[in-house]
Amino acid sequence: MTDRRFLRANGRVAHVSLEGRVQADRFVEGEPCRVTASVCDLCRAPCGPRDKQLLRGWPFSVLERRDGWAFGFDPVDGYVGYLPETALGPPFRPTHRVVARASHVYAEPDVKAPETAALSYFSELRVTGSAGRFLALHGGGYVPAQHVAPVDRVAEDPVGIAEMFLGTPYLWGGDSAGGIDCSGLVQLALRATGRPCPRDSDQQMTLGAEVAGELARGDLLFWKGHVAMVVNAARLIHANAHHMAVVHEGTGAAIARIAAQGDGPVLARRRPARPPERATSLTPPGG
Repeated sequence: MTDRRFLRANGRVAHVSLEGRVQADRFVEGEPCRVTASVCDLCRAPCGPRDKQLLRGWPFSVLERRDGWAFGFDPVDGYVGYLPETALGPPFRPTHRVVARASHVYAEPDVKAPETAALSYFSELRVTGSAGRFLALHGGGYVPAQHVAPVDRVAEDPVGIAEMFLGTPYLWGGDSAGGIDCSGLVQLALRATGRPCPRDSDQQMTLGAEVAGELARGDLLFWKGHVAMVVNAARLIHANAHHMAVVHEGTGAAIARIAAQGDGPVLARRRPARPPERATSLTPPGG
């Protein structure tokens, strides 16, 4: 494996799966952790550029701790990078996910209590009890019960999930309600419907099957370095740097605008495979 985004090695340490394939001073299984920060950048190097973000409660496997940084990988999509050690805590088994675009952790089960942390869609939590309209969290704090759902529930419509983020600022490498990019939006929307999805658009271009005929809701259109999701026959939704936000845009207008700005034609039209049937489903608040 030569793609640095997924190479679980940095010269000093490597994952045990790479023993005999790469050189390293030591090979380790990795230490399971969970993100404790509301949102955390996964960086290419300590203090380096952001590749993507991890949200509160998401898992992270640490291969090395050095000078305040943790080197490791996201076990869900395999992405490798560095996080500040302070953003990580011990592992736990999540019971719930945030299903509102954004929420808060409160110090007490009261809407007038001070908030202690921000939460973004798809953050993972461990609920330990209830208090009126709030749920108590492992590690302390309370979250509104209306904003979360059990982790075994899935959404039915990825477009509906993407539309929750309409107006969210565009942020390169972003994965949260505070800022998101094109492939981050697609990954969240598909993961919410129970479908595995890689983080970056070049890998997402291999999802499902090529669409030869009419586009359908939930299909994906790809340009070089960009992806959008089809809403209907005439409209798509995407996070983009032209509008600097998640927006609806006419499909024909988007294709013409992207070509005119020098980013080329549509390279692929893909239809992600449908997820396996689930016993429970979930519609986002307001859906």
